[in-house]
Amino acid sequence: MALVRRFVEAKEDGADHVVVWGDGSPTREFLFVEDAADGILLAGERYDSPEPVNLGTGKEVSIRTLAELIKESTGFQGEIRWDTTKPNGQPRRCLDVERARNTFGFSAKVDLLEGVKRTVEWYMGCMVGV
Repeated sequence: MALVRRFVEAKEDGADHVVVWGDGSPTREFLFVEDAADGILLAGERYDSPEPVNLGTGKEVSIRTLAELIKESTGFQGEIRWDTTKPNGQPRRCLDVERARNTFGFSAKVDLLEGVKRTVEWYMGCMVGV
């Protein structure tokens, strides 16, 4: 969400660039909030085990790719500048989502591109009149 905010504000301010920490190579997994809510409800109804369960997509995307998707979705025309003096953070974060799929039938429905577009639309809608 913070990255969406930075690109939206940069576009509104007419900035020529957005700075993102690191080199963009780490990967992360993102789950759209509505999918998370659906997964929590399904788990509450169908999961009765003390074992932890992961809700996710099981798909990784680089921070570089995410930044490009957000840039495109916001219509920002400037450049992305990677501040490699700042840390990348953990190289990978991706969940094993098999238990959720196998035990209570959860799988994410909203893909990353759609989730980014919907998040940008929501954020920009919140900015109206601010």
